[in-house]
Amino acid sequence: MDLREAIRTIPDYPKPGIQFRDITTLLADARAFRRAVDELVQPFAGLKIDKVAGVEARGFILGGAVAHQLSAGFVPLRKKGKLPHRTRSVAYALEYGSDALEVHLDAVRPGERVMLVDDLIATGGTALAALDLLRQGRAEVAAAVFVVDLPDLGGAQRLRDAGVPVSTLVAFQGH
Repeated sequence: MDLREAIRTIPDYPKPGIQFRDITTLLADARAFRRAVDELVQPFAGLKIDKVAGVEARGFILGGAVAHQLSAGFVPLRKKGKLPHRTRSVAYALEYGSDALEVHLDAVRPGERVMLVDDLIATGGTALAALDLLRQGRAEVAAAVFVVDLPDLGGAQRLRDAGVPVSTLVAFQGH
């Protein structure tokens, strides 16, 4: 099964020139979803992972399944203002705008080993903000996994340069 075939491309969304890689079609296909989760976990199956941190919103879906496979806890990294308890926040630039991520102050403990999960890595802005949030909590980010990589935008390499092992399942050239 080629996971690339389970991912829909939507041209000119959210703005002209962007080729949006939509994984909702992969999520709707039981075999593709199962395979993607298995492949996200496989390279790091031998590591002790205490928590899986998923980035809102598709990272919640993938991250919950990955956490289940790893018998780890799950930490939601949410958009600003969505978490009900005390939080820390990091603002970051997107490929087509800006945003902020938050995490509860007590979501990770110092020294916990965390795997970061999201659907796609492009420029790396969101992933680096997530890394910053987790490291502020003194967690060790042991790995970052993504279904889709847009290697021309360099985000996966930026994470590697920050000392995080990265695994992706499908690469699309261009934007």
